[in-house]
Amino acid sequence: MKKVTLFAALFFASVSAFAQNWTLDKAHSNLAFTVTHMMLSEVDGKFQDFDVKMTSAKPDFTDAQIDLTADVNSIYTNQEKRDGHLKSGDFFDAAKYPTLAFKSKSISKVSGNKYKLMGDLTMHGVTKPVTLDAVITGPVTNPQNKKTLAGFKVSGEVKRADFTLGSIPAAVVSDEITIRATGELVKAN
Repeated sequence: MKKVTLFAALFFASVSAFAQNWTLDKAHSNLAFTVTHMMLSEVDGKFQDFDVKMTSAKPDFTDAQIDLTADVNSIYTNQEKRDGHLKSGDFFDAAKYPTLAFKSKSISKVSGNKYKLMGDLTMHGVTKPVTLDAVITGPVTNPQNKKTLAGFKVSGEVKRADFTLGSIPAAVVSDEITIRATGELVKAN
């Protein structure tokens, strides 16, 4: 039994030794959302302050561990009054729940560079499992600074009601929230 335990410990230590850390290139990244207002028009918003960290040993990223955090107080919809309302207790309650978070559980290749990303999304103090679509490009080497980059496009839909995010009727603000995240990750040296 001791040999098996020692072997397992050495195996997992060697696998994690090859894992690469990746950080977000904030200048080339965006975390956005869309809701429908009055069943008529789409309203876009974004989180201006967010971060992503990833660890992966496989070149196709199927073993990736992804952690995203966003500052709810950085919400921006191009309307100061609406931004304040979204931060209030009527929606995100940023004073009580200042952070939105996503932690991946698995990522599986669908075909080519298309993947399914599964994980836990936490908003408004509620954590729910979500499945998102992802397109991963790269890795490539930046010809200017020689750093290794990977590109990600992640999209999906969640329901406001699942996260108790506002009691405004769906006829006024849709229950469905479309999430879009795009960005570049830089491999640490």
